[in-house]
Amino acid sequence: MGRKKSSHVHSAPCDDDTMYSQESKPKRIYQLWPGNNKFYCGGRLVFGPDASSLLLTTAMIGAPAVTFSIRMAFMIGKRYPFFHSLVLMGSLLLTVLDFTFLFLTSSRDPGIIPRNKDAPEGEGLDKITQSSEWVNNKLGNTKLPRTKDVLVNGYTVKVKFCDTCLLYRPPRASHCSICNNCVQRFDHHCPWVGQCIALRNYPYFICFISTSTLLCLYVFIFSWVSILEADVKMLLMVITDDAIFIVLIVYCFVVVWFVGGLTVFHLYLICTNQTTYENFRYRYDKKENPYGKGLFKNLYELFFARIPPPVINFRDWAPEEPDVEVGSIASELDRAFGPRGDKHDRDMEIGDWKTSKGGGLLLQTLDYNNNKTNNIEETVKKKDATAETTNTAFDVRSR
Repeated sequence: MGRKKSSHVHSAPCDDDTMYSQESKPKRIYQLWPGNNKFYCGGRLVFGPDASSLLLTTAMIGAPAVTFSIRMAFMIGKRYPFFHSLVLMGSLLLTVLDFTFLFLTSSRDPGIIPRNKDAPEGEGLDKITQSSEWVNNKLGNTKLPRTKDVLVNGYTVKVKFCDTCLLYRPPRASHCSICNNCVQRFDHHCPWVGQCIALRNYPYFICFISTSTLLCLYVFIFSWVSILEADVKMLLMVITDDAIFIVLIVYCFVVVWFVGGLTVFHLYLICTNQTTYENFRYRYDKKENPYGKGLFKNLYELFFARIPPPVINFRDWAPEEPDVEVGSIASELDRAFGPRGDKHDRDMEIGDWKTSKGGGLLLQTLDYNNNKTNNIEETVKKKDATAETTNTAFDVRSR
């Protein structure tokens, strides 16, 4: 006996149901975050908006390092195999460390501060200054001063109000205009790593630029050694055959001035417990630094102190009111009007049932209802006209 064919008909899901199910699907905080960051691996990796600059940085580091390593590998079989093997291992080790610190610097949360949905309430401000009036105009009836005094290590430090994040920034924090975030202990936004350099990735940044400096010096020195290890009579022949070493020497000589100078500058900042932003803005070398703890404590704070955990866990599920946590106005619009985008706006403008998921069907239903109503009205008018004709004929006969 053959099997009976199933008579069940599987209907396609309605477009409206699909849209509503997508809207009701819970999202994580990184999916609703209003900053300009780029998130990968489910919010585990946090990059800046200019993360594409990492390709250029990787090429500038990797090209000379790999070229030098390949050249050292060829020279192992020619002369001094043990010496060139050690040089090759050293170059590979420095290259791997350099790329590791580059990745840790650019892919970590630098110390992003959560936003507020509403501005904090004014605390007994009877006299409104000019700055508080300016904040007052932007935030409604809230009376907030532009700056507020905070005591840090016995020194009075002014903290500013952030109009974007609606909060008073903690001491040493600043708002990055590129990433559009307030960041703890903001140092600067580095275009070479495509990320803010701040509290949680500054140690990795120091290791990155230090390793880059060592790698440049390493390639520069051992390129010269490989050339000069030949006899004086064969020196010209070696230079002609090994033109790659000449190119590496010139390249490393130029680059080491930039990356080496940057490393020395940041070592000075570490010893004095300053950030790049503070050094250019406040000039603590000319006045008392409220954050200075002495040379050894400053070094310990950076290299041996534990890196604090992130303030925001971007992988957490967003609450039902996402803008409470992330301060996003877009989430409020999405919740009220549905998901927005170029395709959605185009569908609403066209109004065609083939291209739109809900708008065209609704328009067709309205047209159908209007046609149906018009037909009913025409039928009633015809009946009324027939009844009037019948009544007129009846009156004539009765007369």
